[in-house]
Amino acid sequence: MSDFLLEILVQELPYKFIPDAQKQLKEAFERLFEQYGIEYKTLDVQATPRRLAVMIFGLDDKQKDILKESRGPILSIALDDKGNYTPAALGFAKKNGANEKDLYKKDNYIWAKVEIKGKSTKEILSENIENIIFKMQGAHFMRWGNHEQKFSRPIENILALYNDDILPLKVLDKTSSNKTLGHRFSPNREVCVKNAGSYVDDLKKAHVIVNVDERRNKIVESATKCAASIDTTIDFRNYEDLLEEVTYITEYPVPVLCEFDKRYLEIPDIVTTTVMSKHQRYFPLHQKDGKLSNHFITMANFVGDDKESMENIKAGNQRVVSARLEDGIFFYKEDTKEPLENKIEDLKGMTFQKGLGTLFDKTQRIVTLSDEISKQLNVKNDNIKRAALLCKADLGTKLVFEFTELQGFIGENYALKSGENKAVALAIKEHYFPLNAYGELPSAVEGQIISISDKIDTICALFISTQGKMKKKRPTGSNDPLGARRAAIGILRIVLSNNLKLNLKNIIKSSLDMLSKEFETELENDTMTDVCDFILNRLAIMYEKEFTQNILKASLAGNPLSDIEGFLQKARFLNKEADKESFKKLCEAANRVLRITKDKEMSNLPDEKLFVLEEEKALYSAICAMGNLEGLAIKDCVNKLEGLVGPINNFFDKVLVMDKDEKIKNNRIALLTLLKEKLLRVCDFQYL
Repeated sequence: MSDFLLEILVQELPYKFIPDAQKQLKEAFERLFEQYGIEYKTLDVQATPRRLAVMIFGLDDKQKDILKESRGPILSIALDDKGNYTPAALGFAKKNGANEKDLYKKDNYIWAKVEIKGKSTKEILSENIENIIFKMQGAHFMRWGNHEQKFSRPIENILALYNDDILPLKVLDKTSSNKTLGHRFSPNREVCVKNAGSYVDDLKKAHVIVNVDERRNKIVESATKCAASIDTTIDFRNYEDLLEEVTYITEYPVPVLCEFDKRYLEIPDIVTTTVMSKHQRYFPLHQKDGKLSNHFITMANFVGDDKESMENIKAGNQRVVSARLEDGIFFYKEDTKEPLENKIEDLKGMTFQKGLGTLFDKTQRIVTLSDEISKQLNVKNDNIKRAALLCKADLGTKLVFEFTELQGFIGENYALKSGENKAVALAIKEHYFPLNAYGELPSAVEGQIISISDKIDTICALFISTQGKMKKKRPTGSNDPLGARRAAIGILRIVLSNNLKLNLKNIIKSSLDMLSKEFETELENDTMTDVCDFILNRLAIMYEKEFTQNILKASLAGNPLSDIEGFLQKARFLNKEADKESFKKLCEAANRVLRITKDKEMSNLPDEKLFVLEEEKALYSAICAMGNLEGLAIKDCVNKLEGLVGPINNFFDKVLVMDKDEKIKNNRIALLTLLKEKLLRVCDFQYL
């Protein structure tokens, strides 16, 4: 058993690439050892902004020897008349690295048994490491110097050790060694590593914390202690993304306590914390009563106790944040000189989407759609119309122009300062929710309705602007400029989470009609279908882990956008019933109907006078007795349909649908089409 260490020393990597690089390296080495049948105890990949390190412990020193049996030519070809091996047999032996004595007869063929000696692990690693490195992928990979291979950043050094020995490697123009570099400011910068087991400690002496979790914990512990020294706190749950970023941009994080003028606390906290955490990578501090403090912590990637240097770091960060906050307080005072309502007029000069008018136009459509949704839900609430009218007004403010990620949050604050009630202000903020696929949803009905209206308008506007030859510009996996996929998921999550009895198909139609009329664009026949299919695809993706594809496809039959909660109930019921014998029999009977009525459309109802056989009369009577399935729970619908299994099977056993008499044939197809409509109201049985 041996240990192996590989360190790729590079110039500073983009922090978003580092965790992905760790994953890629881990998977690549796992595949390599699986391919060669080499076992190991642990495989760990750690990283800093300047290095990617692979540490493997308990590694087999070589592949296992393999005894391979290969079949050669048939005996009639392998042996001559005297029983000697022919050139064909001897050629087979040579090809497989066997001698004549290794050949034997079995099952009328000649066979060779060859022992293949396993390669050494050292050899396998030497042959594959460069290929593993340059198969890594990431954004903005490029060539460096005169080299053809692409990588995220220039490679400065390769450290490769097999136990205590250097593993000979050459990556680009870098030859492997047992040396690396520590932190840029460490007095022990040049590091000679003994083996994989000593690597982490050797680097720690050079002020590099290689282990990502250890580095993260150091940030949390040291920053918490620093905050406590002035009786403040950090809630890291609110800054998970920032913590992740700081972890990956430092090798030796040291907290530096800074402050800014208290007058900047006059602006909304969301502005101050956004400037600090999103723009400057600072951790905001809060007082024990929850109020924002005028202190913050920055994590310096610094070595040493030089007070002058630390003061310079502190002063530099304080100057930067003060400049940003000075802009914020100026914009805030300018914006609040007039009520938020006055900003609506400014939206007339702001384009929503090329060819689709302004944000003012979009606001008016949101008001109309919100009113329609309110009527559907039987919600009478004046706050909805008011909030819908004001929901985009903060886009006309100077503060949101400067800090676009604060849209909605600033709207809420300005609405309250303008005297709007809390429900209206909250809806202005929450109509943007969820901010991502798994984000927080609007908490109140006002925000829920306006959010759905806004998102449906965005999706429909995108689809109506990409009709005809422009269809190729519709959202794809790599191209979704208006966030239509996220908007669709947001709509569905809001409806399902709040059990809203909403017919989305009708709202989509109203939105498309409004856009078509407003911008004098002819609505193509398939645009409505395309929008519905787009949202239904998102619905299927949302539940692909809970249900099989067959259950999802079966449940999407009919018109689930008219009743999304019904879709979910249907999928869960089918998932539960799928293996029951009675349901299987229903599926078999239903598919007999669906197969024969495929591609057949009959608008007329069956005529009882044209029924000839008792079996078709019995099936028609059973269908009529079943009544209307509209509005029934899925369980009750299935129970009723299971009562048709006998009549359906009797019909197909005794009745020839394609009768020579055209009238009788069409009447039987009409009967089955009537039954097909009943079946598809429940689900699409062809997938079950």
